[in-house]
Amino acid sequence: MNKEPENRNTYKIHENGKVGEVQIADEVVASIATLAATEVKGVSAISGNTTNELTGKPGRKNLTKGVKVLVSPDAVSVDMALTLDYGYGIPETATQVQEKVKLAIENMTGLQVKEVNIRIAGVNIVKEA
Repeated sequence: MNKEPENRNTYKIHENGKVGEVQIADEVVASIATLAATEVKGVSAISGNTTNELTGKPGRKNLTKGVKVLVSPDAVSVDMALTLDYGYGIPETATQVQEKVKLAIENMTGLQVKEVNIRIAGVNIVKEA
């Protein structure tokens, strides 16, 4: 049984003198952004998915839920919705996420990150038992 090719965006990285080309799917860039954001202390979830669920099942499609990536030939823009743990400063945590996501995407893909926009969707308040 033949599968039809998936309809998804991919981005070519061209380098002269190389054997072939490298293509990166936009979902890959979104996954990198998600995993980088969840490494920051104080980030509870990306758009309602808990950090443990995200890092425990990296092959799942919901990994990139809450992350929008726009890749143009010259730059990447990332929009993320985060839930933070109570007690962490929003400006400091958001800045750490922006820096970590930018660095991870640039290091892993070679693409230039223009912006990482963070939207705080909620605060996780855990009551101690």
